[in-house]
Amino acid sequence: MKNKIEHDYKVGDLIYDANIYDGMNSNINDLEFYKRWLPKNKNARILELCCGTGRLTIPIAKEGVNICGVDFTPSMLDQAKLKASEEGLEIEFIQADIRTLNLPEKYDLICIPFNSIHHLYTNDDVFKVLHVIKKHLNDGGSFLFDCFNPNIQLIVESEKEIKQIDEYTTNDGREIVIKQMMRYENKTQVNRIEWHYYINGKFDSVQNLDMRLFFPQELDAYLESNGFHIINKFGGFDEEPFNDNSEKQIFVCQ
Repeated sequence: MKNKIEHDYKVGDLIYDANIYDGMNSNINDLEFYKRWLPKNKNARILELCCGTGRLTIPIAKEGVNICGVDFTPSMLDQAKLKASEEGLEIEFIQADIRTLNLPEKYDLICIPFNSIHHLYTNDDVFKVLHVIKKHLNDGGSFLFDCFNPNIQLIVESEKEIKQIDEYTTNDGREIVIKQMMRYENKTQVNRIEWHYYINGKFDSVQNLDMRLFFPQELDAYLESNGFHIINKFGGFDEEPFNDNSEKQIFVCQ
């Protein structure tokens, strides 16, 4: 594994395999939170960044909301389009890098759900994305996102052994087992995650899912220095106050 995060770092191919992704990420416990913060104006426009296979995009669109999804990975968007079509929905899905996104429209709410901000590995990447969001927000619009609250003790314990984290069958009939090993890198604040994939009972490959960790005061400062006002910061999707024991950092900004 490389010791240096490169600007064009790519997550492992199996992690971006749409059927494997959907099999592992069927939980939508964040959906009701994002729905609660949708604008009341029925004509509002919503932009979801890092939409993946439409895990949230599609159920939100089913509520009659005008939502557009952006993702960098074509295979994920192909799956999203297929699922939207099966639901009889017309959703605009755009393949783009969110660091350089340049759309003609502005939006009333922009969100980055499902911990996706952890894949911005450098401060430069974070600031580019915040600039993109500001440029695409209507006056008075909101920016919502969620990420983990770093638990260094958990990471240290996880470095000691490889641990099975999931087992399931994909829609295309593959039996998947995923085992995880983690190693935290202090210099870059990157949690180096290896997922060991076993497919149909046989070892297949090791895939990287590195995640940049953001500490609470650090992330607050990045937002405020880039022109965002933090309206609410929650520790979970039930909107409980953020505290030392919170697993999540969930932001509502303007």
